[in-house]
Amino acid sequence: MALPETIVETSPNLGEVVVPTRRPTVARRRGWGWQGLLLPLLAAVLWEVGARVGFVSTRLLPSPSQIAGTVFELAASGELADHTVATLWRVLWGFLLGVTVATVLGAASGVSRRFRAFVDPTFQALRSIPSIAWTPLFILWFGIFETPKVLLIAVGVFFPVYLALVEGIGSVDRKLVEVGRTYGFSTFDLTRRILLPASLPTYLVGLRGGLGLGWMFVVAAEFLGASRGLGYLLVDGQMTGRPAVIIASIVPFALLGKVTDWGLARAGSRLVRWQDDFQSRPS
Repeated sequence: MALPETIVETSPNLGEVVVPTRRPTVARRRGWGWQGLLLPLLAAVLWEVGARVGFVSTRLLPSPSQIAGTVFELAASGELADHTVATLWRVLWGFLLGVTVATVLGAASGVSRRFRAFVDPTFQALRSIPSIAWTPLFILWFGIFETPKVLLIAVGVFFPVYLALVEGIGSVDRKLVEVGRTYGFSTFDLTRRILLPASLPTYLVGLRGGLGLGWMFVVAAEFLGASRGLGYLLVDGQMTGRPAVIIASIVPFALLGKVTDWGLARAGSRLVRWQDDFQSRPS
């Protein structure tokens, strides 16, 4: 069994202590990273075989090779890049806006029971409203340009981040809070130096959930009133009866969602390297 990289530090009380400098992830230690490709590759092979033998109607469900050809055509014309950049830009701004508002209100709700009792019932009611229900209202209020699309994405991002932060702060060990109060921390210092760092693992889960909903909400945002974006490309494929274009515009959603989630997870894992959890157990 390979041991993690270590260094030897000297402590005045404990003497020489061996400290791991980097804790490999489970996937890296066991070589599991590549196995995530097996299921989509197997599905693509079965799909292609089914299309070629006539088991799957290519008129309604094109084969992977036909979809790949459509993707290459859209990429060669520059159309795919143009729509992808437009969607990515909207998700980025909507995610930043939703996370900012959710972090401020979530921290306030987690720290203050009175504030939580005031706003939480309303937020829980709004959370159950489907994304598509907001779309005509936002278009009526803000027009058909970028503002309603970004706001709709921000709404989708807001609730998972808000809930995760509130629950994360609520689950912080009371002893840590008492230590902070013993040192005379103000409410702001207690939140900044104890509550938020201790709730960081739960907060990061909320960020990933919010990012996933952001990619879902951008589709609803681009269905109505958009002239660019992958959601618009979806509608265009539907209106013109081109299922290959529809699936070709879904593929970037899957890839971008996976890549952005992976990047967020990697960045988050560096922030919680101190956490000794089940996933970081030795193999």
